[in-house]
Amino acid sequence: MDSETDPASRKLTNAALAATSWALLGMMSYEEEVSGYDLKKWIDWSVDLYYWSPSYSQIYTELKKLESLGLVTSRVERDEGTRSRRLYKITPAGMDAVTEWTNHAPVDPPVLKHSVLLRVTFGHLSNPRRLKELLQEHVAHAESRHRKAVEDAEGAEAEPAWAYSVLALRWAAKYYAAEREFALEMIKEIDEADAILQTAAKGGLGKPRPTPGYWREVEKQVQAKREAD
Repeated sequence: MDSETDPASRKLTNAALAATSWALLGMMSYEEEVSGYDLKKWIDWSVDLYYWSPSYSQIYTELKKLESLGLVTSRVERDEGTRSRRLYKITPAGMDAVTEWTNHAPVDPPVLKHSVLLRVTFGHLSNPRRLKELLQEHVAHAESRHRKAVEDAEGAEAEPAWAYSVLALRWAAKYYAAEREFALEMIKEIDEADAILQTAAKGGLGKPRPTPGYWREVEKQVQAKREAD
């Protein structure tokens, strides 16, 4: 398969690629010949700590797409028995594309999608004991991820080519350490929040009910303050 693409087709290619494809190309930019399994394990060891980890099916789907676009090549390796595996390697066109993406593609702002905070937001439908349980579980999760990030960063330090990966892993370690502290702090604040909640008016179903439409007034007040600032 021809590994070269002209600038026009490369732009078209770049616009069509999903985040998973860019991550795979980035992993393969170290020019090591790897299998889909290798890429999955590599991502679980690194990128998963601060972005996400695609499924095997997603990885193989994107690898096929990348190969069809000439951004990677593949070959089947067979051992002395009957086992075989397909190995992938980035092409010059793939290296050009991922370099262009890294340096010039728009960067999407991080989006906080926090399932624990969503449950806390609707804590008026729960109770302090249950909310504290959820937060304690989150503390344990954050501690586990923090340890993994620290260990993976330390393991990567021996390879000079991974210098920037080490920085990302250290950031992840600090993030999970902060998550732990935030959760512990919120646990201490639950009882106070519940005491305030008990003073709220009740709706027809017996649940706390704010003044109807009051959120609109809050929105106006916040907007006015922003404009004044």
